[in-house]
Formats: sequence, C-alpha cells, structure tokens
Amino acid sequence: MAGVLSGRFRRVKINFLIKSIMKNSIFILPFLVALIVSGCNGKPGRRLTESDSSGDTGKAVITFIKNEHDFGEVKEGEKVGCIFTFLNKGTADLVITSALTSCGCTVPKYDKSPISPGESGTMEVIFDTSGRQGMQTKTITVKSNAVTPVVLLQIRAEVITSNNN
Repeated sequence: MAGVLSGRFRRVKINFLIKSIMKNSIFILPFLVALIVSGCNGKPGRRLTESDSSGDTGKAVITFIKNEHDFGEVKEGEKVGCIFTFLNKGTADLVITSALTSCGCTVPKYDKSPISPGESGTMEVIFDTSGRQGMQTKTITVKSNAVTPVVLLQIRAEVITSNNN
C-alpha cells in the first residue's frame, strides 16, 4: 500500500508542476515577446556597407585671424571699415549662413559661397559714425555650419564730435 501511495503522490506532484508551469507561462510568454520586440524596436537592422564607412563628410572649422578691431579716434559722420580674415581649418566646406549686428550703423559684407578646407575668406565690416559720439562698441554675430556655429566679432571706436576738437 505504501508503494501505491508514493506512486500516486508522484503523479499528483508532477501534474501540479505541469499545471503550475502552464499557468505561469501565460505570464512569461507575453513578457518574453515584449522584451524581444522592444529590443529591436520593430525596425529591421542595417548592415554596414563600404559606402557607409567612407561617407564621413567631415566638419568645417572657422578660425578668425582676429576677433576684434579698434578704429581708435574717428570723426563723427565718417564711415570706417575693416576686414576680418578667417580660415577653414576643417575637412568640409564652410558656409557662413548669416552675420548679424548689434546696431544698424554697422554693416557686414561677406562672400556667401562655400569656403573649401584650407582656404580663407573675408568679412568686411563698415561702421557709420553718423549720430554717434563717445566710445562705441559694436558686435557682429557670425553664424555658420562650423563645429563652433556662432562666433562673435567686435569693433570699437572713439567717436569725436566737432564740439570736442
């Protein structure tokens, strides 16, 4: 009789384990599916090809020879100008997208065509002193596709009026 009970007990234990696994698999299976789908984001993978590795377009690097210019003393009403020279020290074409000034009395002029790597370019800045007096400081904000996309240039002048002569 003891052998019959232990055999029956084993079958009950095995049936219990099978039911337990089946019951838990209802929760485990969706979890595994969710884990697999989220891991690949549902997007097919991309193979790295030869064209991918050689597709490095490089970066433009703008470097101005000087970032400031001091006109010194100028007479009120004069238009004075200076030229800022810059280099493209990068490996891609440099394109200046804009040059904005802090005042309408200052006008920047620059070539809008791309500057090749290793080449230089210039930006001319004209300052109209009409209606100005005393120490004047103006800022030019240069925006480009360079690694440092914004560069500030500055001009200064001591505007002398005819009354101060």
